[in-house]
Amino acid sequence: MLKAGVLGAGHLGKIHLRLLNESKKYELVGFYDPIKENAKKVEEEFGYKSFDTIEELIDAVEVIDIVTPTLSHFDCAKEAIKKGKHIFIEKPITKTIEEAEEIIELSQKHNVKGQVGHVERFNPAFAAVKDSINNPMFIETHRLAEFNPRGTDVPVVLDLMIHDIDIILSVVKSKVKSVHASGVSVISDTPDIANARIEFENGCVANLTASRISLKNMRKSRFFQKDAYIAVDFFEKATEVVRMQDAPKIAGDFDMILQNAEGVKKQIYFENPNVEANNAILDELETFADAIVNNTTPVVSLKQGTEALKVAHMIINDF
Repeated sequence: MLKAGVLGAGHLGKIHLRLLNESKKYELVGFYDPIKENAKKVEEEFGYKSFDTIEELIDAVEVIDIVTPTLSHFDCAKEAIKKGKHIFIEKPITKTIEEAEEIIELSQKHNVKGQVGHVERFNPAFAAVKDSINNPMFIETHRLAEFNPRGTDVPVVLDLMIHDIDIILSVVKSKVKSVHASGVSVISDTPDIANARIEFENGCVANLTASRISLKNMRKSRFFQKDAYIAVDFFEKATEVVRMQDAPKIAGDFDMILQNAEGVKKQIYFENPNVEANNAILDELETFADAIVNNTTPVVSLKQGTEALKVAHMIINDF
């Protein structure tokens, strides 16, 4: 079992503490939270050991789980890496690209592993269809959330849209060619609603919408590719796969057949991939433990987290 410590005991930090405590791959040593009242409350309520300083916690563990506000990710990661500790860091990896690139350099220099908490990669609905997403040419995503003051220290692109940016970059095997975007600040000092169009060198186009002032929650993505349409509902954890194949010469009574202007007939059929229930946060933490123990590349590497951040900044800079 890897000795782990958590930096930050806010809403998400408490979830990470509980899961690390339950995991058979980690031994939870304790946590550090700079707000002493909160640290004391969490220690008394859950029994996790609270450390007085970041340095003491880092010295006591092998893995540091960084669940602090984005603005402090870089400083926390830097301190842990310099002491040879592996880091799991919540998304976005850092606030700036320069910080993210320095973290990559430091991790290579000190020979430690790092994973970024892009948890939607572990969403069971996406896991059920990701192998079916093959060379998509049009992607549409909607990520809408009810207003929550947590996360408003960064634009909605870094708060919400970055989830979809990471998912898209994981399935589109091509470089970004151009970005066109617009964003509007409604409640916060930074944009609360954003729309972006990403064009890739291979011709794929992705249209992303994110809002943190919606009246309802929605997290849906649709992937269109040759002979298939794949829909993923990250919120409801459901999928829909619609495929097309050459129509049989003699169609059955219930076959759905389409015929285009040239007379080519295609049969439409539906697939219902099995979506296996899981705890996505526990899965991402445990796959990181596997990567450390087996010396393999983490599922969401620091480099991939940085690539998502670069595209996010391209979008922000186009506002």
